[in-house]
Amino acid sequence: MELWIPITIFAAFMQNLRSVLQKYLKGRLSTTGATFCRFGYATPLTVLYLTGLVVFLGYDIPGVNRQFFLYASVGAVAQILGTATLVSLFSMRNFAVGTTFSKTETIQAAVFGIVVLGETISAPATFAILLSLVGVIMISMTQSALTARDLVTNLLNRTALIGIASGAFFGVSAVTYRAAALSLDGGDFVVKGATTLVFVTIFQTILMAIYMRIREPGQLTAVLSSWKISAWVGLVGMLGSVGWITAMTIEKAAYVRALGQIELVFTFTASYLFFRERSSVMEILGIFIVTLGILALLLFR
Repeated sequence: MELWIPITIFAAFMQNLRSVLQKYLKGRLSTTGATFCRFGYATPLTVLYLTGLVVFLGYDIPGVNRQFFLYASVGAVAQILGTATLVSLFSMRNFAVGTTFSKTETIQAAVFGIVVLGETISAPATFAILLSLVGVIMISMTQSALTARDLVTNLLNRTALIGIASGAFFGVSAVTYRAAALSLDGGDFVVKGATTLVFVTIFQTILMAIYMRIREPGQLTAVLSSWKISAWVGLVGMLGSVGWITAMTIEKAAYVRALGQIELVFTFTASYLFFRERSSVMEILGIFIVTLGILALLLFR
């Protein structure tokens, strides 16, 4: 098995767990506050991770350059916006469907990868990604008939547009993080991913802290008061980010994010176990098709 595959599955599981915790926080914090927990509490952990690689495993920190700072900064802002829009979806529809809308990021990441990095996607992989997208659309249309009119209506409503925007931000983030890591001078994929992760989490924490201090000053205190859950958000968020960035340093972002749709399986399980939200036949069928797309990607890409 190629190394990026188990790393991606681990990242998807951690991301789902982080989303579960963030949904709990959404009732205690604003959207911005719940989003900040993802980065603020993860920052010291990412620094410890990189320090451990250098001190105990003998890695050298790779050289940074202007291209790295550009790509990493764009990716950091895109991830903040993607996370904020995803958290805001939790209060619009149920947990599982809210997360599903953001999964349009897979096809968007493929497009951004072609435009930004000049990467090519094989015909079988394109088919697999599109098959998964069909599954995502079916899940999003669980309350509607599968007609062209209902499809357009569902894709143009406010919730769907926010979900698609979330997917776009995550798609941009995935591709620019890969570009940032690959632009570093020296080192293998592990330390390149760690270096990228440290920079972006520090940048995100500073940026969001300034914004919250100006626009939502009370939320910083609320975030600190909710540390028992927020700290776990930071931990699992950091572990997920380590997985995503490491996997995307090894393999194309489109393939990593496509396999990452296995998170939907974890999401619907969490939706049932923790939030008692029942899945419809359409949602289950959509999950099945998404899974087929993932298997097709792994077998025929």
